[in-house]
Amino acid sequence: MYKWAIQPSLMDYPPPLAAAAACLNPSPFHDHSSHSRFGLSGLLILTMDAGRRSSRAKYECLLFDLDDTLYPMSSGLNLACRNNIEEFMLQQLYIEENEVSRMCLELYREYGTTMAGLKAVGYEFDDDEFHAVAHGKLPYAEALKPDPLLRNLLLSMPQRKLIFTNSNREHAAEVVKRLGLEDCFEGVICFETLNPLPPPPPASAAAAADDDDIDRQVVVAGSSSSSSSTTSPILCKPSLQAMQAAIHIANIDPSKTLFLDDSARNIASAKAAGLHTVIVGRSTVVEGADHALSSIHNIKEALPEIWQAEEEEEEATVAATPGDQVIIQSNAAAAAAAVQATVFA
Repeated sequence: MYKWAIQPSLMDYPPPLAAAAACLNPSPFHDHSSHSRFGLSGLLILTMDAGRRSSRAKYECLLFDLDDTLYPMSSGLNLACRNNIEEFMLQQLYIEENEVSRMCLELYREYGTTMAGLKAVGYEFDDDEFHAVAHGKLPYAEALKPDPLLRNLLLSMPQRKLIFTNSNREHAAEVVKRLGLEDCFEGVICFETLNPLPPPPPASAAAAADDDDIDRQVVVAGSSSSSSSTTSPILCKPSLQAMQAAIHIANIDPSKTLFLDDSARNIASAKAAGLHTVIVGRSTVVEGADHALSSIHNIKEALPEIWQAEEEEEEATVAATPGDQVIIQSNAAAAAAAVQATVFA
């Protein structure tokens, strides 16, 4: 049984997490009555009743990166996004053409994302305009197709499942939709979750201003309300602060959470935050990784413990009620047949 859960009061969050939590908006892709639970704005949390969870489970939550984790880097979206960012740097920020590629890569390596680096070194631009260029022209239709195998794997996992991405919410929504995974996740922790816009100044401030200051007050208020640009340093992976913010906002126990990402530095940061870790897209572990997956599709073979507690619970139920064994086996067979028909249709 599922229930819609309201986030704790912002007073429950220590600074600066209260600002990040403030942008959570319980607005799913679909109505609450549908199966889709993916938050369109920030993180939407859908909790399961405590009785549904097994205390024996090694993991209570699975935290997935999005790009190059839920789909392979060979899709070409990564390269296309980088080209779009370089175009923004050239045409919107007027950075020298022979400096753009080098600067793009160096800022990415030092600050986690090129966008965060550009802001850190003093460039001013609208966040939404940057995202519109970086992601707005990506070849989603050509690069991403529905992935029924991954969908069935995700739906079979008994744990909570969330996405944690540096990307903005529109990009996350588009990727999840293209992959056919809209009903597989409780929500998304994205750029807007960790980097909410500052609140507009109170109306009383402008009303109380002296006549000589009215023009100045109007300009300030207008820029704050109409701009979608963050004023603080951008919070993003792989910073430890971003990891801790995601853990707090999602209300997860890091010792019971499995984090999956294609970035070695994100993995190292997640391990420092106390999470169990899986590097995706590699056949060998990196520093801080507990496991390695060459593909997300190999997760059941590599990490059977994700399903183990639930399978043991089902076996215990069957053993305790032999009269129901035929019904349980029949339901399991029907479910397996449905999955096979979905995957191979």
